[in-house]
Amino acid sequence: MCADCSGPTISRRRALWVPPAVVGATLLGASPAEAATRKVPLLRRSAWDARPATKPFVRHRISHITIHHSGVILRDNRTAPAQLRTFQADHQARGWPDIAYHLLIDRHGNVYQGRPIWAVGDTNTDYNPRGHLLVMALGNFEEQAVSTAQFSALLNVLAWGSSRFGIAPAAIRGHRAYASTLCPGADLRRLIFNGTVRRRVRRRRGHVTMRALSVSAGRARATRIENGTD
Repeated sequence: MCADCSGPTISRRRALWVPPAVVGATLLGASPAEAATRKVPLLRRSAWDARPATKPFVRHRISHITIHHSGVILRDNRTAPAQLRTFQADHQARGWPDIAYHLLIDRHGNVYQGRPIWAVGDTNTDYNPRGHLLVMALGNFEEQAVSTAQFSALLNVLAWGSSRFGIAPAAIRGHRAYASTLCPGADLRRLIFNGTVRRRVRRRRGHVTMRALSVSAGRARATRIENGTD
């Protein structure tokens, strides 16, 4: 036995103790890792150099959560903030006040703030996004697979939204459930249809918090993303 490896004596009772939150979540089918609180740092609009909205928003209350993809292949995550700026410029050129989505996730699992959650989103397709929390993953999942980090971040965001707005995991849908579109792409649709999203969101529900990074911390992280170090 290593002479330097000794530590304080722990009673058998103490060694077998498990935090109540973990016990409860485990009884609901969550692993201890999934039961632990997950923290989602949110990059504010200033971190990705978003422009101001061009006109007033229309208010709504969230009653649905919808998963989208950008439909543009993203292989080099360093370009993620630049892609967001491009999408915003395109959406505003269409006459929309801002980027269409509320929360956006890059390939490395960084989560960005889009338009205010209390504002109705926008769409080119034939459904009404009023009441929908629009969560968009950067990439074209008809052409590429969602990354592990991106999918985990997506699950965290969905679990947060499910708890925050009282939406059952079974009610989370992909864009294609509401409109004639390939969005959110074959790879994400597969994970929705086979129940993976529903099961894993249920396990994380109530165990995810989201907090916006400070302006300086957000800008520092965006710089690291663009440098390829985050």
